[in-house]
Amino acid sequence: MGRTFLFNRERLGITKYMEVLVVPSFAPEECHRIGFAKKSPALAYRSGEDFAHWQAQAKEKLTELLGDFPERVPLNVKVEWEQEKDFYQEIRFLFTSEEGADVPCHLLIPKQGDGPFPVVICLQGHSKGMHISLGNPKYPGDEKSIAGDRDFAIQAVKQGYAALAMEQRCFGERLDQRPEEVKGVTRVRRCFHGSLTALLLGRTMVGERVWDVSRAIDALGEFSQVDTNRIGCMGNSGGGTITYYAACMDGRIKIAMPSCSFCTYEDSIGSVDHCEDNYIPRILKYFEMGDLAGLIAPRSLVIVTGREDPIFPIDGVQEAFQAAKDLYRHAGVESKISLVVGDGGHRFYAQEAWPVFRELSGWF
Repeated sequence: MGRTFLFNRERLGITKYMEVLVVPSFAPEECHRIGFAKKSPALAYRSGEDFAHWQAQAKEKLTELLGDFPERVPLNVKVEWEQEKDFYQEIRFLFTSEEGADVPCHLLIPKQGDGPFPVVICLQGHSKGMHISLGNPKYPGDEKSIAGDRDFAIQAVKQGYAALAMEQRCFGERLDQRPEEVKGVTRVRRCFHGSLTALLLGRTMVGERVWDVSRAIDALGEFSQVDTNRIGCMGNSGGGTITYYAACMDGRIKIAMPSCSFCTYEDSIGSVDHCEDNYIPRILKYFEMGDLAGLIAPRSLVIVTGREDPIFPIDGVQEAFQAAKDLYRHAGVESKISLVVGDGGHRFYAQEAWPVFRELSGWF
């Protein structure tokens, strides 16, 4: 409801008072909306700019925005067990990403074909853990999650690739270990506390997870069955988010396939309630999401989305993709990027996506 203010019009050369109805703006979203409308990312690529020089500047800035990265420590790769499955060998191992952070992984090696095999790093999204990528339901609701084509590691092996399922921070075996209720306060979400305490340390959860992916690539060097010159990365939702940023940061990822995670910041995490681990402070000051695709070029990029995805709206996806495609054109590799749109919601689209992955990777 508006407030009525009296303005002395005599100061304006008018002798009578007038009443002006002012509608106050209380919600922070109002000023943020204005900020989005005025946004002009400072490090977006400008046509005619030297592309290699821009890439170097953009990579330096993204590294800064992702926060402080951990110190390197010995990987301490430890194989816990091996099992023979119908069409693959499964190796369970751990590695140390940083002091106090051990990462459980499952490496799947195809039984058919000749190694060393290309390997796809498979990142689950906001689920109960990497067992979803392995197609192994453990908890109520897992079957439904897997039914959305989220058994990525199994899919990759069926395509003829080795697959690495790794547990991301805040999920599955790396879940917040504090009691469900601390000092009378019930825990909010799996990613909530870890994401906010990372900020206190000058880090971001995105940066920490990207670090884990790079260290996982280091650990893959311990396994002769995989070809570390042919590494892909894929995931849906939160897993797609880390796929994208990891590919921006680590050139050893030769092809990235983020699903239901690529969109303009304004249309997705700027407009829809998302989990805290999706946010990178100040990033829109320098980049829109599509701008960062230039850090992946000339390597291959397959963007997957659902036409009806409510949290990564298709209009924002197409806008971001056009920006990304323009960057690939400036890099002279427009054929190395593709958009795959599935007729559905927030899930992966295996039947539509894998043929494009195969074509753009050129591995088989």
